[in-house]
Amino acid sequence: MKKVAVFCGSSNGASDVYIEGAKKLGKELAKRNIALVYGGASVGIMGAVADSVLEEGGYAIGVIPSFLEKREISHKSLSELITVDSMHERKAKIADLADGFIALPGGPGTLDEFFEIFTWAQLGLHHKPCGLLNINHYYDPLIALLNHMSDEQFLHERYRTMAIVDNEPNGLLDKFNTYEPPTVKTYITEKQN
Repeated sequence: MKKVAVFCGSSNGASDVYIEGAKKLGKELAKRNIALVYGGASVGIMGAVADSVLEEGGYAIGVIPSFLEKREISHKSLSELITVDSMHERKAKIADLADGFIALPGGPGTLDEFFEIFTWAQLGLHHKPCGLLNINHYYDPLIALLNHMSDEQFLHERYRTMAIVDNEPNGLLDKFNTYEPPTVKTYITEKQN
């Protein structure tokens, strides 16, 4: 694993624990010589994870749409900043660059990014690990929803387990290293074969 994409908020969150968790992930990425790929902002949890990677001597790649470059205050000290035309291009570029994907706490944009890449994995468009760094139990309600989707047969169990969860960056990255993707999603049932 050479590059990991991190989806996260451009806000700090309600507690310092979120910024601290982002910094901890950044340090762990740098320690493992894994480059950060993220949305390119200098603010919020996005800025904290990038700053932490850079402070530890790691490599940080930002991908930001031109219309957000000023609004999200693009990070000026990154190893590399890629400017694209749209949100769709941003997500596609991040997906192409990364060997795995981690969602830190964030809002609807973070969930949009995570669920798109998670869905692509279900469909076999990539075979890269997708994880939730569950800082301060932030993702407990989402994990419960995924379990409910599985219980109600809207999400097959083998795909539910594709959402790798850990409370600590080192545990999550260790799980990424042993990740084996399930077989590609199909709508054909055993009775139809």
